[in-house]
Amino acid sequence: MNGTAINVLYFAQVAELTGTRLETWPLAEPVTGADWLVQLESRYPQLAPAKRLKLAVNQFHVKPSAIINPGDEVAVFEPVTGG
Repeated sequence: MNGTAINVLYFAQVAELTGTRLETWPLAEPVTGADWLVQLESRYPQLAPAKRLKLAVNQFHVKPSAIINPGDEVAVFEPVTGG
């Protein structure tokens, strides 16, 4: 992985909607998770509203205010509800 992109992993329903489980996104500078989710929804409108999705950065669950840096691994998944 170079310093100008991120690896993005999609899980479960998100992977089904995007049609992929892994892709590389160009990312030249740090961005908040919330701002990145806006970009994700722009690329994949079928995920709307993307702000409901959960993120993990480098295998740690993060809040939307967390910073995603070039070179990071970002996992995207549906919120899980307990029963």
